[in-house]
Amino acid sequence: MHIRVVNPNTTAAMTALIGASARAVAGPGVRVEAVTSAMGPASIESHYDEALSVPGLLAAIADGETRGIDGYVIACFGDPGLDAARELARGPVVGIAEAAMHTAALLGRGFSVVTTLDRTGGRAWDLAARYTAPGACRGVHACEIPVLELEADPHLADRVAALAGLALERDGSDVIVLGCAGMAGLCAAVSDRLGVPVVDGVSAATLMVQSLVALGLRTSQRREFAAPPPKRYTGAMATFQLESANRPVSRGSSAM
Repeated sequence: MHIRVVNPNTTAAMTALIGASARAVAGPGVRVEAVTSAMGPASIESHYDEALSVPGLLAAIADGETRGIDGYVIACFGDPGLDAARELARGPVVGIAEAAMHTAALLGRGFSVVTTLDRTGGRAWDLAARYTAPGACRGVHACEIPVLELEADPHLADRVAALAGLALERDGSDVIVLGCAGMAGLCAAVSDRLGVPVVDGVSAATLMVQSLVALGLRTSQRREFAAPPPKRYTGAMATFQLESANRPVSRGSSAM
């Protein structure tokens, strides 16, 4: 089984962290390949960033289709381009916010999200409303550390754990969801300190894709998630023109 984990931003150091987290949970015989988007923003911290990350993500999915990839993880907590990726991929595609929130909902009556910047909180609330039952997400809390500064902060685990502890008390929640792929390595430290489940979406999504592939399941291609109808694309998007409805393959730049 071959799973591709796509980092939709262009920061290779973050891809390395994401890949390590995914490989740590992959089962025997599962190859996990982490790739960095070949185009787009260095980090995704706004709607603008998210929109401009999608072409690079889709190029990485389309490239994976030419290489026989079995399933994909979208490793950004905003789950950018998730629906479009499902139209392109033959195998399952899972976003890390989707996987983390579904997993957290199995572990307690409510969860709190600890994320990076406050400005991204609205997106987390939107996804919680899409993925989980009303009231499952009890709160979204930002540590106000930019994504590209996470790895360099020597006190990151302490800061995240402290905020997560406050979230548990204020929200009355039972589970913490880490709201950024760059926080993927913090689960054990935060969970040990607080004594509650702490969910990293990269790990959860990797195992979900692995399970879906093992079960022989993929996204339904009936109606909405059928391959997009071929049509002419112009300008900078010309390289994303699809070759056929049955075999959608982008001619855009591949991931690194």
